[in-house]
Amino acid sequence: MADAKKDTKTRILNAAKTLFYMTGIRATSVDAIAEKAGITKRTLYYHFQSKDELITEYLRSRDQLNLQAYKKWFDDEEGEITDKVRAVFNGVSETTSHPKWRGCGFQRTVGELANKPGHPAIKTASLHKKNVEEWFAEEFRRYGLINSEATARYVFLLLEGALSSMLVHHDPAYIHESANAAILLIAQGMRVKGATDS
Repeated sequence: MADAKKDTKTRILNAAKTLFYMTGIRATSVDAIAEKAGITKRTLYYHFQSKDELITEYLRSRDQLNLQAYKKWFDDEEGEITDKVRAVFNGVSETTSHPKWRGCGFQRTVGELANKPGHPAIKTASLHKKNVEEWFAEEFRRYGLINSEATARYVFLLLEGALSSMLVHHDPAYIHESANAAILLIAQGMRVKGATDS
């Protein structure tokens, strides 16, 4: 019985994730989610109290998936820290060039909820973005960069700008130029570290 409930809840969430991402959260009705999941609306509300809860769970489900993708691109690349960071941007470039890419789900959802600053989905999106920034900072500390937290924020901002620019322009050149700027910042931190050590 518990497994059946879990399976139904997973089906609902998967349907919501697909529809929210492809058509947007405002354009997606609860009826459409229930239909795609093959259940009644009453069953949906048994598992999720509201559409707002579903939106929040949609973003929460993407948090670790996105972060793990960044980590894999970073870890799989051999070489210096600059090579690894460029690999992250290259991975983003490849992902965002896919014809089914509709933008960063976190950015788009927050944009649709801009008139609801206290919405739990916005807090979830903020946490995810903080997780990405902190991950950069951890890696930069591990590689001995001076001002690793500040550098992580700069690189994070470049990545966010690359994602939004790609949505507007559909031109991966913006991502590659953002990567170039990130590499310059990291290389500068490495040079400062070397000067300090000497």
